[in-house]
Amino acid sequence: MAHRELKTKAIAMRKKGMSYSQILEQVPVSKSTLSVWLEDYPLSPAQLRLVRDINPRRIEAFRATMKIKREERVATQKRRVVADIRTMSKRELFISGYFLFWGEGAKTRKSEISLANTDPAMIRFFIQWLVSIGADKTKIRFTLHLYRDMDVKKEMLFWSRTLGVSRASFYKPYIKESTSEGVTYRNGFGHGTCNVRYMSQELNDYVLQGLSHIRGLYENK
Repeated sequence: MAHRELKTKAIAMRKKGMSYSQILEQVPVSKSTLSVWLEDYPLSPAQLRLVRDINPRRIEAFRATMKIKREERVATQKRRVVADIRTMSKRELFISGYFLFWGEGAKTRKSEISLANTDPAMIRFFIQWLVSIGADKTKIRFTLHLYRDMDVKKEMLFWSRTLGVSRASFYKPYIKESTSEGVTYRNGFGHGTCNVRYMSQELNDYVLQGLSHIRGLYENK
């Protein structure tokens, strides 16, 4: 479309009470050019009120559109990654557990393998990994770190059922007397922190030597 035709179209749209944003959607010019073209065509008070009334609706429509696009994008990536991961083989479980322990585990205890986290799924995975490398599930122990406003019995029951272990497997929970205003289970610590503990000098040596080997694969590369 020729420059003159674009200007004519822009002026016609302005006379209909359209805003700069609305016009620019159909007239591909810079805002500064549009401003020069329309300097003699101000909106009437009634037209200005109408534009202001329309803008909130346009904003809400834009937000709704962006939400749909975001959901579609996330769904696409989920399908992609699920297809890539599929199910985990025994070897993949074995290697994944080492990397989890490397990042999250306590590595300074000489005869105890330990990991703490607030995510029940991560704790279940870690238990599965421990058993896969030779741990006796009945001898795995747990310590809960809770806040003073939490129901201890309720949380013990939650973790026991979620992990599929006996309540007798839990040590006395640690109750944190928070000194930070507003820091409680209600704003991010839903069921507290679960610390998994397994006493075995032999298995601890096995895990630490495995980490040493993995670390060596990436050192000085």
